[in-house]
Amino acid sequence: MSNAVEIIKVEIKDVTILSALAKQTFYDTFTGTCTPADMQHFLEMYYNENVLALELEDKNLHCYFAEVNGKIAGYCLFAENNNALAILKNKNCLELKRLYILTAYQGKKVAQKLMDFFVETALKRKYDYIFLGVWEYNYKAQNFYKKYGLLPTDCKHGFPIGNTPQTDIYFIKEM
Repeated sequence: MSNAVEIIKVEIKDVTILSALAKQTFYDTFTGTCTPADMQHFLEMYYNENVLALELEDKNLHCYFAEVNGKIAGYCLFAENNNALAILKNKNCLELKRLYILTAYQGKKVAQKLMDFFVETALKRKYDYIFLGVWEYNYKAQNFYKKYGLLPTDCKHGFPIGNTPQTDIYFIKEM
């Protein structure tokens, strides 16, 4: 049995699957970093089917599943964003907004396949920079992105989960 990872565009008909996947992977990644009530509120506020359907209909957002042996293993979401960072203002940029993998598939090259796809997309479309925000204490993710040549900047932004303040650091790479 092959463990090949396939990258598949998420369609509006997949919103129920995406919602469940987004909630599970975010919960698994950030549980314990805020109160259970804050976590539940965040999941319901940002990963409900209505919100995700609007994202899937947005022409500037691009969402893809990673599938292994016919099973959804993770997803990524990226967008053209030329104004998020002052240091990249008016540059042609592609922002990785989300990249999450189910726990059972971590360490099995699924994240690498999604990241490779993101980088290849940026190269094909001739973006000047790629960038993303990553939680300041998520060292595993930071190290993963550094392997792709993304470097931390002094630019940060708040990313509270409910009443729990958290901060993301922007990482960038010139293409």
